[in-house]
Amino acid sequence: MTNPPPAGAVVAVAYSGGRDSAALLHATLAASRDAGWPVVALHINHALSSHADIWEQHCRDQCSRWAAEGHSLSFASTRLSTRPQAGDSIEAWARRERYAALRDMAMAHAASVVLLAHHRRDQAETFLLQAFRSAGVAGLAGMPRQIERDGLLWTRPWLGLPRSSIEAYVQHHGIAYIDDDSNEDDRYARNRLRRRVWPALEQAFADAEPALAAAATWAQQAQACLDELADLDLARLSDERGLSLSGLFDLSGARRVNALREWLRRQTGRPAPGSLVERLGDELPGAGPASWPMPGATLHRRRGQLVCVLQSAASAAKATERESTLQLRRAGTYRLPGWGGALRVTRVKEGGVPLAWLAQLELRERAGGEQFQAGLGRPPRSLKKQFQAANLAGWERGGPLVFSGGQLVFVPGLGLDTRVIGLPGQAQVTLSWEPLLHL
Repeated sequence: MTNPPPAGAVVAVAYSGGRDSAALLHATLAASRDAGWPVVALHINHALSSHADIWEQHCRDQCSRWAAEGHSLSFASTRLSTRPQAGDSIEAWARRERYAALRDMAMAHAASVVLLAHHRRDQAETFLLQAFRSAGVAGLAGMPRQIERDGLLWTRPWLGLPRSSIEAYVQHHGIAYIDDDSNEDDRYARNRLRRRVWPALEQAFADAEPALAAAATWAQQAQACLDELADLDLARLSDERGLSLSGLFDLSGARRVNALREWLRRQTGRPAPGSLVERLGDELPGAGPASWPMPGATLHRRRGQLVCVLQSAASAAKATERESTLQLRRAGTYRLPGWGGALRVTRVKEGGVPLAWLAQLELRERAGGEQFQAGLGRPPRSLKKQFQAANLAGWERGGPLVFSGGQLVFVPGLGLDTRVIGLPGQAQVTLSWEPLLHL
C-alpha cells in the first residue's frame, strides 16, 4: 500500500481459501502485530460448487485457529443468492457479485481498505485475455495496483510479485489452502489460458510473465494520459445540456473517439460498446433528430447536441407517485422525482412570471385541449401544434404542465405562456425543466 492505514484501522482481506489469498491473509496478520490493524477476512460463497460449503467452513476454521494464536482476526462470509441470467458469462457474473458482496461486508465491519491477492502472473494473464478480446488501452491496462471506489481503498500489494514467490511463502510457512476444482474446467477462458497456453508460452519465452505485466503498466500510463486529454476536451465540449457535436468533430479522429468514449462512460457509468462508438462516428455528422439505443440508455441528437437519457430515470419516475402540487416562494431547483426531473426557478428582471403567481401550483399531465400562447400577438394554440411548431421530439416533452389558479403557466420544452408574463417592477422569475438523468 502506498500509504498504510493508521494503527487501529480495520483492514479487510478477500479470502477465498485458495493459495494466494491464504498467503496474503497470513502475511497481513504478521504485519498487523506491529501495525495495530484489526483484520477481517471476507469470504464469498458463490454456491456454484458442491464443495462451496466445505470451503467456507475451512476458511472459518482457519481463521479461528489464527485468532486463537493471538491475532486480531475476525471472519465474515456471504452466500450469493443471485444466479447468472441466460446469456451471462459466469466469470463476469461472479466477479461483479463478488466485488459487490466484498464491499458490503467491508463497510459493515468499518474497514477502510480491502486487500486483494492478485500477483504478477494474474496481471500478465489479464493482459493476454484482454488482447484476445480486442480490448483497447483501458482493457490492456489490466488491474490497478490501488484504486479508491465505493468509499473503500482496494489494493493489490502483491501485483508486482511473481507467482513463484507466493508459492515459496506458502511452502515455507506450511499454510493450508483449498484447491478449487473449477480451476480444471476449460469452459472458462482464464483456465484455458493457464492450462493450455501458458506452459507453452513460458517455455518459448522465459520472461513472458514480467514482460506482459510490464506491458500492462505501460498501458496504464497511456490510459492516464488519455483520461487527462478527455478531461481537457470535455471541459470545453460538454455541459448539463449534452455534448457539442460541432466541437467534437473539430477534433482529430483519434481524439474525437477518445472524448466520445469518456463522455459516454460518464453518462452511463460503464464503457460503451465499441460497435456503438464506431456507429456514432459514422452517423452523428448527419442532420436532423436521431436516436441510438445503448445498454441502459438512449442517445439523442438534437440541436447540435448529443444527449443521453438513462432508462433508470424513466423507471424511477414510473415507480414513484407523481407530485400534484408545488409551492414556489424563491429561486432554486425543485426536484420532482415522480415526474423524473426538476423545476429550476431563476430570477429575471423582465419577461418572467410574477413570483406571487407561484405560491400554489398544480402539476398535471396532458389531458388534451390545453391551449398555449407562445408570444405576444400570437393566438393560443393546442399543445400538439405548439410542440410540432417548435420541432420538439417526444422525449423532450416530458415533465408536468404547471398551472396557477386554472391558468397554464409553464410547459416543459415550450417555456412560459405569454399570458402570465409580469409587468415592469414586479418580482419575476423564469422556469425551466431539467430531466433527472441520473436518478
